[in-house]
Amino acid sequence: MAEEHKHEESLMEKISEKIHGHGDSSSSSSDSDDEKKSDSSLKTKIYRLFGREKPVHKVFGGGKPADIFLWRNKKVSGGVLGAATISWILFELLEYNLLTLFGHVSILALAVLFLWSSATTFIHKTPPHIPEIHIPEKIVLELASGLRIEINRGFTVLRHIALGRDLKKFLMVVAGLWVLSILGSSCTFLTLVYIATVILFTVPVLYEKYEDKVDDFGEKAMKEIKKQYAVLDEKVLSKVMSKIPIGALMKKKL
Repeated sequence: MAEEHKHEESLMEKISEKIHGHGDSSSSSSDSDDEKKSDSSLKTKIYRLFGREKPVHKVFGGGKPADIFLWRNKKVSGGVLGAATISWILFELLEYNLLTLFGHVSILALAVLFLWSSATTFIHKTPPHIPEIHIPEKIVLELASGLRIEINRGFTVLRHIALGRDLKKFLMVVAGLWVLSILGSSCTFLTLVYIATVILFTVPVLYEKYEDKVDDFGEKAMKEIKKQYAVLDEKVLSKVMSKIPIGALMKKKL
């Protein structure tokens, strides 16, 4: 009888251990699920500048153009930026004409190669190897595709603003165009293109390097801008729009 009683007690202990173990595992799994959910919610709460959801490399379309802008290939990126700098110095500072420069460089290059090739026939040496230069079609198509997408996106935003559906974007675009007009009056088109090129080759790579700090600062700045815009909207814009009949009609339609 004692042995049967002990056997029953051992069975009951095993059953209770299984029940508690299953409960612990289920609770631990639920805890892990809760942790995963909290981690995912924290990830979704991270602020990214301009509402960006993709990495910086993907924002630039990926591929070789993005590698050039973000200095993945330092030789190519440095060469492009160096060529842009030399062009700006020649055409803007030294006021060299493009056709004159092209003619002088072509004459010099052809004269050197011609004399070199002719001299090799007299000294019995192999002529210089002149490689065939081809512009890769893939790179040109990627650049054209990325430019087309950005231009179409800009046209879509301008159309949306022209329809009077977003006052905030309207004010931002007007301010941007006003700044652009000031820059255009103070510098030439070539200088403006060069400044844009330098910004394109410096700002994205610096942003990618200090992404978290910039996003944190951008979040604080956007909160402050929204506060100031809310005050401006309440005190000025709402009163002005209420006095304009067209603005009142647009509000009713929206």
